[in-house]
Amino acid sequence: MSAYGDGREGRLSRVGAWTIIGFLVLPITIVFPVAFTDKRYLSLPQDHMSLQHFANLFTSEAWLSSIGQSFVIAVAAALLSLVAGTLCAIGCWRIGTRWSEAVRTLMLVPIFVPTIVYALGLYRFWIDLGLLDTYTGVILAHGVTGIPYVVIIVSTSLAGFDLRLEQAARNLGASLAQTLRRVIVPSILPGIVSGGIFAFIHSWDELVIVLFIASRKVFTLPRRIWDGINENLDPTMAAVAAVLILLTTGLLVLNTLLGARREAAGR
Repeated sequence: MSAYGDGREGRLSRVGAWTIIGFLVLPITIVFPVAFTDKRYLSLPQDHMSLQHFANLFTSEAWLSSIGQSFVIAVAAALLSLVAGTLCAIGCWRIGTRWSEAVRTLMLVPIFVPTIVYALGLYRFWIDLGLLDTYTGVILAHGVTGIPYVVIIVSTSLAGFDLRLEQAARNLGASLAQTLRRVIVPSILPGIVSGGIFAFIHSWDELVIVLFIASRKVFTLPRRIWDGINENLDPTMAAVAAVLILLTTGLLVLNTLLGARREAAGR
């Protein structure tokens, strides 16, 4: 009876899990057939499947410019988040006091505060600094909002770090900088890379902050899509969405592989 109950509960759990996954994923999959539509408006293919909108995406100067801008900004912001977030996580981990916990919590504020509220405050602050509609302003904004992802992931990696490795390095005469560079960082490298991936995805997909602090000079890909929705319903947007979904999925798969590698190394 117990085995039957366990089997039934297991089947119900799997059905429930796949139902939730389907609810989350299926609405996204409609983007792919729409991207291959043969019409000039958003619709499913009528007569045949067409690649004309993908061709427009990769030949249009406006779309390519936005893709290039988003990529440069995302890479720079991810590097900024990576350095600041990793140093913050390691510093809080080494200190290990109530104050360090307070600092770690403070670094998570960009996640807690609604994005539109943060963007509004940033807009007023960026006016005084002369950073509106500049690459520097967008990179700094995305870098700051990407720090929480790095702090969370790197802190999780540090929780599984063997302190005896650090103690052994210090006993052998290594300085703090050498211990950090040769022992701590290599041991938590998969976690650092994962944090960088999430910071990159966050910057690549971010829209609200860009709408507030950018105008004509900085035109990222999400903003290009937003303007396209407001002005017309060009199916090229569906092609862009399909490419973004594939890119994000690829990065998440890479992150999963890094996590599996980290677990294997921990054993």
